[in-house]
Amino acid sequence: MSKKVAVITGSSSGIGAATARLFARNGYNVVINFSRNPEPANVVAGQCRALGADVLVMQADVSLDADCRALAGAVDAKWQRTDALVNNAGTTKFVAATDLDGLSAQDFHDIYAVNVIGAYQMIRAFVPLMQRHPGAGVVNVSSVASVMGSGSCLAYMASKGALNAMTFGMARALAPAIRVNAVGPGLVETPWLQQGMGIERYDAMRTNYEKVTPLASTIQPDDVADACYWLCNGAARTTGEFILVDSGFAKFPTLGR
Repeated sequence: MSKKVAVITGSSSGIGAATARLFARNGYNVVINFSRNPEPANVVAGQCRALGADVLVMQADVSLDADCRALAGAVDAKWQRTDALVNNAGTTKFVAATDLDGLSAQDFHDIYAVNVIGAYQMIRAFVPLMQRHPGAGVVNVSSVASVMGSGSCLAYMASKGALNAMTFGMARALAPAIRVNAVGPGLVETPWLQQGMGIERYDAMRTNYEKVTPLASTIQPDDVADACYWLCNGAARTTGEFILVDSGFAKFPTLGR
């Protein structure tokens, strides 16, 4: 019997890279996807191969349906199956919520194209592969921003709320063969976030996050990877769920320790 296959979009760094390594460590073959720069993707691929996985590295812009279908075709040609799909690719623009002139209609289109439409197109492209092995799991990487009214910008918050709604609808539409769930990370420590916010603002937000969350900690990429892996492997009767990985921030935003 061939090894299971996990496809992780946006997997050349951060949450996606951690998720790819975790699946590889647990016996999966993995697909490493990048949109622009192949070098970080190749580094992650080497790490996954060292863990025993066969790896496909492929460029694909998930906002383009043709790229999603090409990626599915390449996976079909190589392994003829997909058991886990983690829609991690995402984008944003760092604009204060009070700056209503800081976002254009085009900004909304660009953010939705990746965060919502991209996830939809990936699922649609991979459904035929996942249906061959009932029990396959999809995980959409959302954000605590979708339920807190705070985040990098209003368009990002709205896109993640839309992703949650699509998750619920897809869970109903694709059952019982395919399970669809979402995870909502809190403040994840990644270079991408540091660069987007600026180190001074990032450090202040991290310090405050540690003060106000019950678990007194920010989130590491491995924390989110753990949730993604469990939803694909240990959650056989779980679908249509949105699971927060946020140290209790959304439930107890001012409780602290």
